[in-house]
Amino acid sequence: MSQPKPPALLFIISGPAGCGKTTLCDRMLEETPMLKRVVTSTTRPPREGETDKVDYYFFEESTFRKKVAAGDFYEYAEVHSRFYGTLKSEIDHKLADGVDLLLNIDVQGAAAFRKCAAEEPRLRDRVITIFLMPPDHGELERRLRGRGSDPEPDILLRLKTAKEEMAQYGDYDYCLVSGDRESDFKRLQAIYTAERMRVRSETKTV
Repeated sequence: MSQPKPPALLFIISGPAGCGKTTLCDRMLEETPMLKRVVTSTTRPPREGETDKVDYYFFEESTFRKKVAAGDFYEYAEVHSRFYGTLKSEIDHKLADGVDLLLNIDVQGAAAFRKCAAEEPRLRDRVITIFLMPPDHGELERRLRGRGSDPEPDILLRLKTAKEEMAQYGDYDYCLVSGDRESDFKRLQAIYTAERMRVRSETKTV
């Protein structure tokens, strides 16, 4: 008997600033050919070297607001007077084409996707959320200060925000306590492999 093709999945990774999630996501995308990055949207101007529809979808604020009113986003937020969001079309078309997706997003965005996954059939049982947890608050502070790029008020704000974010790890499917980069990568790979093999309701046969 032939086995049905498993559905494409959306992997969401969150974690405090400085925990290493961007580096981890970049390596996962580089070494996992079946997994593609979700291109998010923003109203901030492109930085040097950034390309529209590759790094972000860059929109004027008026265009972004129209898309919000039209219900085109799964989630969006205003951060430092700029808007950021995830287009439904960016997710839906790729999942329909059988492409697994990886999205690096904050805890509010992840919560919005969990809500959508519970309500919308096209996302149901396809969203896997992973929280990358620093080993402890002291190590997170060491990593933030080690970057050498943030002024002291920004570091203190990031640490305060991190404490609030870390309290929400229980809302996620997985909590990956960060160690070194190699072990973090291997454990994330293991989660990906296990979820690809998991039998889901739409592939079960009577």
